[in-house]
Amino acid sequence: MSDTLMPRYAAPDAEPQAVALDAGVQGATEALLALQRDDGHWCFELEADATIPAEYILLQHFLDEIDADVEAGLAHYLRSIQGEHGGWPLFHGGDLDLSASIKAYFALKAAGDPPDAPHMARARAAILARGGAANCNVFTRIQLALFGEMPWRAVPVMPVEIMLLPRWFPFHLTKVSYWSRTVIVPLLVLLALKPRARNPRGITIRELFVAGTEASPRRAKGSAWATLFNGLDDLLRRVEPWFPRALRRRAIDRAVAFVRERLNGEDGLGAIYPAMANTVMMLDSLHYPKDDPRLKTAKAALRKLLVLTPGRSYCQPCVSPVWDTGLACHALMEAQGDAAINAARRGLDWLVERQELEVVGDWAAWRPGVRPGGWAFQYANPHYPDLDDAAMAAMALDRFDRAGYRVPVARAAEWIAGMQCRNGGWASFDADNEYYYLNYIPFADHGALLDPPTADVSARCLGLLAQLGEADWQAARGRGLDYLLREQEEDGSWYGRWGTNYIYGSWSALCALNVAGIDKRSPPVRRAVAWLIAKQRADGGWGEDGISYWPGAPHGEGAESTASQTAWALLGLMAAGEVDHPAVERGIGFLLRTQQPHGLWDEEPYTAVGFPCVFYLRYHGYRAYFPLWALARYRNLRRGDEQGTAYGM
Repeated sequence: MSDTLMPRYAAPDAEPQAVALDAGVQGATEALLALQRDDGHWCFELEADATIPAEYILLQHFLDEIDADVEAGLAHYLRSIQGEHGGWPLFHGGDLDLSASIKAYFALKAAGDPPDAPHMARARAAILARGGAANCNVFTRIQLALFGEMPWRAVPVMPVEIMLLPRWFPFHLTKVSYWSRTVIVPLLVLLALKPRARNPRGITIRELFVAGTEASPRRAKGSAWATLFNGLDDLLRRVEPWFPRALRRRAIDRAVAFVRERLNGEDGLGAIYPAMANTVMMLDSLHYPKDDPRLKTAKAALRKLLVLTPGRSYCQPCVSPVWDTGLACHALMEAQGDAAINAARRGLDWLVERQELEVVGDWAAWRPGVRPGGWAFQYANPHYPDLDDAAMAAMALDRFDRAGYRVPVARAAEWIAGMQCRNGGWASFDADNEYYYLNYIPFADHGALLDPPTADVSARCLGLLAQLGEADWQAARGRGLDYLLREQEEDGSWYGRWGTNYIYGSWSALCALNVAGIDKRSPPVRRAVAWLIAKQRADGGWGEDGISYWPGAPHGEGAESTASQTAWALLGLMAAGEVDHPAVERGIGFLLRTQQPHGLWDEEPYTAVGFPCVFYLRYHGYRAYFPLWALARYRNLRRGDEQGTAYGM
């Protein structure tokens, strides 16, 4: 190909950044090492929006078990993140989200904030200006119905008898994502029993409904499937009261058995807040005594999600120790040095102990006969390991000591290859979870009912199999590569399902293409490089916010540069062979300029996502290990050490 497709850039005559680069790597390394736990792992805070802290307050009022100190801390947090628009956004600096704002207002009022307080008046005005509480989403409708603030007829019908449906039926729990499954099952019991919150202070929020309006049943839109499911919802609403009681009792028992099998100790059902909270309310509504060990354990699991610090207390949606530990180890291996390598060894040994080798989880419904071998995202979630964590952890183990960690890496690769989808890609928790018609049931207005294959997870899985280079995985690698190339956007980027957004997806894909041996001069790589360079901001960094997930929104753009997204762009460009490009030097300069005296970076924007357009995340660890990783790799490549780009990340 022509040299114009991949120009060579002359190295600068001097290395003015060399001393600063060494200092930056050293400072970030020391800071990351200082955050390692005694047993070798890392676990950073994981922050979402106002929804989870608000729901925790409301759960206490549902149960009439109010911890005044916890409530005060969470209420302070909610006040502190209220937007200038008067409501609460889904991510830092975002627009008002109606449902999050309703829950935050309700929680603050329950916590004792007077409705006529200035911040409450601003919130109320903003909510009413958006049509009021009658326009909220399905999960908020259920919350309001539990407190008697919205009639149950405004909530989509989800009969608990779903638990008894055969797998060939168009709707079955194995046909939705793990997170939907674990949230829905205890919720089905709540929808059947329709319990009423104890609400000891008698809090109401009728003032959030526009005068003369009433919530009507939620309706799906956008497809003939929507019309069909809306009609089915109307039919179920009429006939559900006539369902046989014995059938309902059997369905409730099936749901309870599902939950109890997966209760997961003090890590909770699915190890995610919504499923865990629904479990507590389900057991309470079934009149489990307060001293029942299962109910006590479920409540303890929720309390472990709290971050209680003076002046800043909130509830996390889940915890991320496996993800944090693996990524920290990747960064430290790149940073090198005795202290970094020793710490990485301890972290990797911790990971090996948490590989799931025994429990055959829900994923086996569509992949029977595949042996378990993955990792969960959290401390424990044996029924729900995920492909992204498994590939990331196995790549780290293989890079550190291929011979020493051969057995756990081989089991991970076997599981990952066995979980490949029919189209060649990989999803997060399940295989072939592509029943897209289910997104049109009225209940699924969040648009995240399913777990289809995505470019970022597929890139990680392909990266592992290519890094291993074993003949056993040649067919899987070929199919994965074909999938990844098909997923490239017209502008040259890749979509990022779990990180924001096209910058994250492009970094993931470029790393996989590199280790898979794709020519760096090939059109897919050159298009991605051109796109990343075009998205660099004037300050040398990169930044993209959650708006990019909305249809028609610009790709790769945001209000400000962030350290983590700049690191992703740099790692992607370096994987594509562009270490000498001026854009890379400017990006490194941005990271060095913005590094703080504590050795890490400050980062308020949310650079990750739980459910696009619905639920966003701020990983507090991203500002620690990703910038270090990028700085260290740049230093290594400039010194002529190409080893880092021989791996899938």
